[in-house]
Amino acid sequence: MEMQHVHVLNHPLLQHKLSILRDKNTGVKEFREIVGEIASLMCYEATRDLTTEEVEIETPICKAKVQVLSGKKIAIVPILRAGLGMVDGVTALIPSAKVGHIGLYRDPETHEPVKYYCKMPSDIAERDVLIVDPMLATGGSAVAAISFMKEYGCKNIRMMNIIAAPEGIEAVQKAHPDVELYVAAVDQCLNENAYIVPGLGDAGDRIFGTK
Repeated sequence: MEMQHVHVLNHPLLQHKLSILRDKNTGVKEFREIVGEIASLMCYEATRDLTTEEVEIETPICKAKVQVLSGKKIAIVPILRAGLGMVDGVTALIPSAKVGHIGLYRDPETHEPVKYYCKMPSDIAERDVLIVDPMLATGGSAVAAISFMKEYGCKNIRMMNIIAAPEGIEAVQKAHPDVELYVAAVDQCLNENAYIVPGLGDAGDRIFGTK
């Protein structure tokens, strides 16, 4: 499988926290907290190449030239509903980011994504977009979400998933070779129900306790 534009973030802290998510005995409260923590750690890497500019400020000691973020603003776009679990972890690091929402569900028969909700900031086309969703399984939802963002005129789009299946990565790369993918793990495969193996089960159910 071609892994161009795929960043596998194998930091020890990420891997440790991911092991807690995978454990079927991890409860809703801890699961939700860990998803947020992982999102923060991944966001740190996914924003590594943001541009900065030099400004002058005054410290308690003297004047100093320092670096601040420059250029476009950021928008975080969770794929509902599981993607909501990653938003707070990202906004903790980028509090000025605006948040758009894409509601998709997977048709149980065809496994194809169906859009039921879409609401974006009015200036979304001028923003760097970070799409978040804990799982990249078939890739259908990710491909659709990226396509929607391009329809809004967005140019710089990144996708952040905690766990990805090879099939999902391949689907996204085939449909959107210009999009950078950031994942904490690439798992073995999908099972007959299109769940990631070994994965962590249904991320939405485990985040919101709807099992």
